[in-house]
Amino acid sequence: MYAARLTHGPVELAFTDRHGGVSAAPFDSLNLAWAGGDEPQAMAENHRLVMADFAPGAGLESLAQLSQVHGSAVAVVGAEGPGHEVNGRLHAVGDGLVTTQPGVSLMVRAADCVPVLLADEAGTVIGAAHCGRPGLVAGVVAATVAALRGLGATRLTAWVGPSVCGRCYEVPSELQEVVAAVEPVSRATTSWGTPSLDVAAGVRAQLERDEVEVVDLSRCTLESPDLFSYRRDGPRSGRQAGMIRITA
Repeated sequence: MYAARLTHGPVELAFTDRHGGVSAAPFDSLNLAWAGGDEPQAMAENHRLVMADFAPGAGLESLAQLSQVHGSAVAVVGAEGPGHEVNGRLHAVGDGLVTTQPGVSLMVRAADCVPVLLADEAGTVIGAAHCGRPGLVAGVVAATVAALRGLGATRLTAWVGPSVCGRCYEVPSELQEVVAAVEPVSRATTSWGTPSLDVAAGVRAQLERDEVEVVDLSRCTLESPDLFSYRRDGPRSGRQAGMIRITA
């Protein structure tokens, strides 16, 4: 069920893998998407299963997740807890989530993009961000850090989860130049010698510039059969997730 799971004071966080759910092939089995061809009942059950393990007794009503759009908008989950106004399941439209509320679980989904989980030293403010190539250019990670500091966070730690690596993420040279102009360390070369991008390297650089301590839990989604990868599997790929909560 998890590619990684750990604690940080009163904060629990995890990056899921593709195992332990109920979805049939090719979405087998813990597909945490809400769209894309999988059976709606299976996707709902997968969310129930992961929440039952990650936050026992909390229920789906305490789960905040986004309609992700590859931008830089950050949603705040306030004292009222997660709303589910988007498609009846999602809290908001955007690519970052932050909260100070114990018992609320934040979730971002990915299948090659970089999931980032964040918490302050005291474990009183947490966040999550979904950062692909457009989000790296748009600055979603910096926007999430700024939102956390706006809620009172001081010393921050970020955990960077699995994503497609620079050896595998081939892009046209023109696109590489556009992204590298914003984040030079994202420039990479595939294992077969063509232009590529290392989005995770760019995310780490942006976090470090914002004086955030980085814990790198990344591995390549395309190279790992126990993780979903859109680059490898196309539209029939499921989604894994990054999850974080302050224990109640």
